[in-house]
Amino acid sequence: MRYTSVMDEPTRDHGPQPLDRLMTQWQLTNHDLVGASTEQLSHKQVQKARGGRQLTLHLMQKVTRTLNAAVCMRLDKETRAGFVEYPHRQVFNYAKNHDPAWQDPNAALLPEVPAPAPCATSHGQWVGEATDLG
Repeated sequence: MRYTSVMDEPTRDHGPQPLDRLMTQWQLTNHDLVGASTEQLSHKQVQKARGGRQLTLHLMQKVTRTLNAAVCMRLDKETRAGFVEYPHRQVFNYAKNHDPAWQDPNAALLPEVPAPAPCATSHGQWVGEATDLG
């Protein structure tokens, strides 16, 4: 039996996916996708998809259909008419015919992401505030 180095073996981990970026831009959580799914999508499947674990074509399509449904539920009726569904080949960078130069046709529909508000710690100080340890 011949042993091959780890570098010669194809990897099943493809790193963060465009799905993760799209979910962040649309302010969707894993729970939002699971709730929008009509196909019994699990939290574990969504987490694997976002993290880049290689999925079967069937599961990539299921996740993409659910992403499109979740985004549509967030849009009002007038805006929904202008929404272009995402194809699975642009949601996963290891899918056949993925185009790295692809531009999101829904960029104008993305919600405005508010700047994060400063948070107080349990000690009553604001995050990032200097403390006097002396």
